[in-house]
Amino acid sequence: MKSFSVVADYLTEHADSLAVKVVDDIVQRLGIVLSQEELEYYYSVYTEFITLSAEGITLNEYEVPEGFLKMSQKSGERSAAHRGRISGVIGRYPQIRLGLIDQITKVSLEHGLTFEESAEINKRVNYMLDITVTETILAFERQTDSVIDERGKELIKKQKAIDALSAPIVPIHDGIAVLPLIGNVESERVEHIFNWVVPEISRLKLAYLIMDFSGIVTIDTYVASQLFKINDVLRLLGVNMVFTGIRPDLATKSISAGIDFSSIKTYGSVLKAIEVIK
Repeated sequence: MKSFSVVADYLTEHADSLAVKVVDDIVQRLGIVLSQEELEYYYSVYTEFITLSAEGITLNEYEVPEGFLKMSQKSGERSAAHRGRISGVIGRYPQIRLGLIDQITKVSLEHGLTFEESAEINKRVNYMLDITVTETILAFERQTDSVIDERGKELIKKQKAIDALSAPIVPIHDGIAVLPLIGNVESERVEHIFNWVVPEISRLKLAYLIMDFSGIVTIDTYVASQLFKINDVLRLLGVNMVFTGIRPDLATKSISAGIDFSSIKTYGSVLKAIEVIK
């Protein structure tokens, strides 16, 4: 409609001054205080908002300017990148909606549009704002998922480094090495031993591996069963595995848990094991 174009042209031409009115109205309504730098930023943002709204008015009923979508996506991504909350972004939209609709309605009436025409313009602007909200949320979620994924990868990388440091193979004599178990031995640690330590043992051409328990607090039946499996694998590779450092309290806990170490040679200390092996 020609009347829509007239309103759109006016909004575009006076976007700067209308943005000031919208922002000042929102600030007053919310009772907040902004610095001049913050005000200038929001003036520029709302100038773009009004300009894009003017463009949208002239489009078909359910069309939205590409710039509206890009601006919404940037808003969501920026909030997620700065670890903001989506509620902090979306929470402003009711005030934005009221401010825009109020100014656009005044412009429509000043240019002689009928009530029906003014209502149609307002409907289009509301539709664009709804699309904007949706795009902002979607962009926020995509960015958040991306950040979480990157952090997850970094945590996995760090955990692997920790696992490597917490299960080091220490060669101490020709064909003999010690694998000290430190801290809590959980399923992830045992899996690391399978995936990394076992191949390393083969590479070092060991005849004996001393697995020392003096640095661990407790052990459960699952972990024990996995360690026995490691022993089975090493035996097939021609490597003899012995256990050392099983303290009285750990031995008591192991017996209570039904763990039987009798199938593997055990010694009180690494030194004693070395003496016997040599």
